[in-house]
Amino acid sequence: MAVTTELESPASSESAERTRAGFVALIGAPNAGKSTLLNRLVGTKVAIVTHKVQTTRSVIRGIAMHAGAQVVFVDTPGIFVPKKRLEKAMVSTAWAQAADADITAVLIDARAGLDEAALALIDRLAESGARDKERVLILNKIDLVRRDALLAITAEANARLPFSRTFMVSATNGDGVDDLLTFFAGAMPEGPFLYPEDQVSDLPLRAIAAEVTREKLMLRLHQEVPYSATVETESWEEKRDGSVRISQVIFVERESHRKILLGKGGETIKQISIAARRELHHMLERKVHLFLFVKVREGWTDDPERYREMGLEFPK
Repeated sequence: MAVTTELESPASSESAERTRAGFVALIGAPNAGKSTLLNRLVGTKVAIVTHKVQTTRSVIRGIAMHAGAQVVFVDTPGIFVPKKRLEKAMVSTAWAQAADADITAVLIDARAGLDEAALALIDRLAESGARDKERVLILNKIDLVRRDALLAITAEANARLPFSRTFMVSATNGDGVDDLLTFFAGAMPEGPFLYPEDQVSDLPLRAIAAEVTREKLMLRLHQEVPYSATVETESWEEKRDGSVRISQVIFVERESHRKILLGKGGETIKQISIAARRELHHMLERKVHLFLFVKVREGWTDDPERYREMGLEFPK
């Protein structure tokens, strides 16, 4: 009896091994929900989320593996009209990342619709030199808006700037996010993976830990204090029992801000520490010893070194 064995052709073997990898820049006005969407796409928390505007300061890359593709999402600072030096650096960085990415994804808060900030962003993108790059429109928070309103926003946005695709999602509950990720994965250029397959962010753990503390600080405090504060992880010590000892410094610009951050009897900084330690314990899946110190660093927003640490270009 003759036995016939089919051998996989070199062409089909090569096709099976092909991989895709590329960058998607998420841009939008403050509070459009970019960080929430990034975390949802990646499947874990890599960016801090608060109800305050301008939460994201530096560029955060979240990495998702899907259907044989590695999609590197670039969460940029919200685009708005900058006034202070730090704000100018944030906005400049956001536009630079959009220009360098394979796909630019414009995120619109469907509740706000095409307000002044959204229209300014779309018009600026239309005027940019990246006309040959693929642009995708994403309407977020669709669970809070009527369908006819969503269709009207889509029509007006595409009339001002044609987008290759329009997606409607809810980053909070996940509606539409799987379809969005599938599209991005298929649109990535062929090539080797850019990061290890099990890596979810390019940020080191020390930086992620500092961002977690800054998130809790922003959620706890109000007015100008959160925006004049920055967090740096000074030390990270692995203990023999498997736990980790993390020492961080919160820098503020004024002594009055330091007193507000400490709170009466140290209660405010204590609550920030408890919340940050709880989240870090959940993220790292081990016991965390967190020690926070508050120091005054006058004029840190004018220090080029601080901008380099945040991955921002120091504006002249």
